[in-house]
Amino acid sequence: MQNSTSGASGLSRASRSLAYIEDFANLLAASAIFLLMVLGVVQIVSRTVFNAPVHGYIDLVELSMASMAFLGAAYCQRLGAHIRMELLIGRFHGRMLWIMEVFGTLVGLAILGVLIWFSAEHFWRAYTLGDTTIDAEFPVWPSKLLVPVAFSIWFARLLLQLWGAVRLVIDPSAKPVGVALIKDAADHAQDEMHEAMGEETAEQEPSDVGGRT
Repeated sequence: MQNSTSGASGLSRASRSLAYIEDFANLLAASAIFLLMVLGVVQIVSRTVFNAPVHGYIDLVELSMASMAFLGAAYCQRLGAHIRMELLIGRFHGRMLWIMEVFGTLVGLAILGVLIWFSAEHFWRAYTLGDTTIDAEFPVWPSKLLVPVAFSIWFARLLLQLWGAVRLVIDPSAKPVGVALIKDAADHAQDEMHEAMGEETAEQEPSDVGGRT
């Protein structure tokens, strides 16, 4: 029991530490979306009223796609906001359920490992060749660097979920911490509301909320 408690405490601390990085990455993604909206308004006004479109507008939109698409992935994983099929896994209980979670998490880690490797290669190639956008010739390597960085944060979140699932395979009666939990739509909405407000529920901490792949 003491080992299980210490393991849950260590997992909870690690999850909280990673959550700060995930929140910051998600804030960057949200900021990129907001700035793109502002840039769009400026582009329309300057082009329509002053006949002076923003230089490199299309290139800036392309470069912003990576931050908007990937930086919030680990944050969504923590909240359980990613879509997954539960028709099969929802039928399992106890140790078998967590064995299936371990299997699914390992598959996710393998896929992300491949994505990190090849996205890092693409970044390094763009950096060494001095690759730029076609129109304004902005360097593309900062945008490409965000992809392996975002995937690495996501990889770290999955490692924590793997830790939590393995812990429950060993002791299915232990309190679930940092693992994927099957919830209905109302529970998910409530969790996301508390997360958005920066609040914690009385029943569970943010580290207890698992993700879905």
